[in-house]
Amino acid sequence: MAGPEHPEEPGEPTGNRAPRTSDETDAAESGTVGRPPAEQASPRETRGTAPHAPSDGRTADAGPDAPSGSREAGPSPDAAPAGRTAPDPGPQPPSTTGPGPGTTPTAGHRPAPEPDQPHHTDRTLAHSPLGKEPAPQPPVEQQRGGLLMGRPFGVPVYVAPSWFLVAILITWVFGGQIDRVLPELGAASYLVSLFFAVAFYASVLVHELAHTLAALRFKLPVRRIQLQFFGGVSEIEKEAETPGREFVLAFVGPLLSLVLSGLFYLGLLAVDPGSVPGVLLAGLMISNLIVAVFNLLPGLPLDGGRMLRAVVWKITGKPMSGTVAAAWVGRALAISVLVGLPLLTQSGALGSDAADGVGMDTVLDALLAAILAAIIWTGAGNSLRMARLREHLPELRARALTRRAVPVETDTPLSEALRRANAAGARALVVVDADGTPLSLVREAAIVGVPEHRRPWVAVSGLAQDLTDGMRVSAELAGEELLEALRAAPATEYLVVEATGEIYGVLSAADVERAFVKAMARPA
Repeated sequence: MAGPEHPEEPGEPTGNRAPRTSDETDAAESGTVGRPPAEQASPRETRGTAPHAPSDGRTADAGPDAPSGSREAGPSPDAAPAGRTAPDPGPQPPSTTGPGPGTTPTAGHRPAPEPDQPHHTDRTLAHSPLGKEPAPQPPVEQQRGGLLMGRPFGVPVYVAPSWFLVAILITWVFGGQIDRVLPELGAASYLVSLFFAVAFYASVLVHELAHTLAALRFKLPVRRIQLQFFGGVSEIEKEAETPGREFVLAFVGPLLSLVLSGLFYLGLLAVDPGSVPGVLLAGLMISNLIVAVFNLLPGLPLDGGRMLRAVVWKITGKPMSGTVAAAWVGRALAISVLVGLPLLTQSGALGSDAADGVGMDTVLDALLAAILAAIIWTGAGNSLRMARLREHLPELRARALTRRAVPVETDTPLSEALRRANAAGARALVVVDADGTPLSLVREAAIVGVPEHRRPWVAVSGLAQDLTDGMRVSAELAGEELLEALRAAPATEYLVVEATGEIYGVLSAADVERAFVKAMARPA
């Protein structure tokens, strides 16, 4: 049974990912504006100032008006065939992220750039992904994990489909044992065994609820509890802030299992050990004791591994050092289980009769050991990967990833809007009213559906997504806070604003995703 689990990409946009626009396609498209290949660069790697681009902010001036029929340096007609339509992301859920309703951002504001934040102005809007490929749809968080059983303390509890498989296995194995102890039950022994399987997983749920209550006590959000093949998992979305809290968070689970084992032992003293209640209480006592002892083994992803991590963290002052130590101990533990468990079983050290040959029981023991070892090994590796990710998450900053934007009024033709964006070196369009208040964002995917020869007659307002509060994000957001804000209101683009409410630029979900993947690939 693994301890409290931090989701595989915490804070990360989880769920299915849409295709991303490749840097190779971007470089090829940039070549159409007539610059040498040496001057082409991906939006992530080069943030130099393009010719004619203002260098003092992310929101560029639109420049003088031009005839609506002017031809912008857009993609060729074959890049966007006529009739191609882009999917509408639909209405976005509200969020409290960003400035409140009383704040009125000012379009055309030109905030001074930070010295370490050069701009994304090396490519023009029409030759960026805006003019070529549909933007990836925002990742959708995977909320469900099986059959929803309830929401104790507001946390959903799911039973994974694999649980039904292990329930059948427990019913079959334990039913045979009950039949040997109480042969008079006959076929009813398997009903008793099924009751034991349900009661055992109820005690596993208590174990996980202990982790959940401790997390909620420390104000750590818990996404869900899932009962699965080899136990349960409490998906805690944030790390504990101190090693002491990490230790407590990990220890409460095995502690509750030990308490349950003791309670079942006291109940066993009050009944006949040879009766049905006696057999059930004895089985539950032993199984909870095994759960507690197994989870106290000092290796990730077990509770004991998180306790070891907390101790090393306390000694070294570095949570990453604790994770590395506990993860490698976990891998060593996986090898020990793979080799040692079958040997102990065959030698009779675990209470069974020693086996002289290789029989079905030996094969089953080896299979069980292999599954347990794989779970521990994989969990240890995931813990290392998550720790590396959390080290690099602060590098994801809204201010660094934001694209320069050009404000355009609702009736501006698309061709004119793209011309202004190209002249300003911008890669995003913000639709504003006559007072400069932002109303909507022109979607990259929508531009693709408009053939080049029709762009002078298509107004930008017809291609824009209305802004909701959740689509306004602060330029100061970074790391997990940034990812949480984007998860709260899934969209393809977001308006980035300063603390004063003034426009800073537009943040693309595709840019965040690429930066996230890059952070994951970077060694710790």
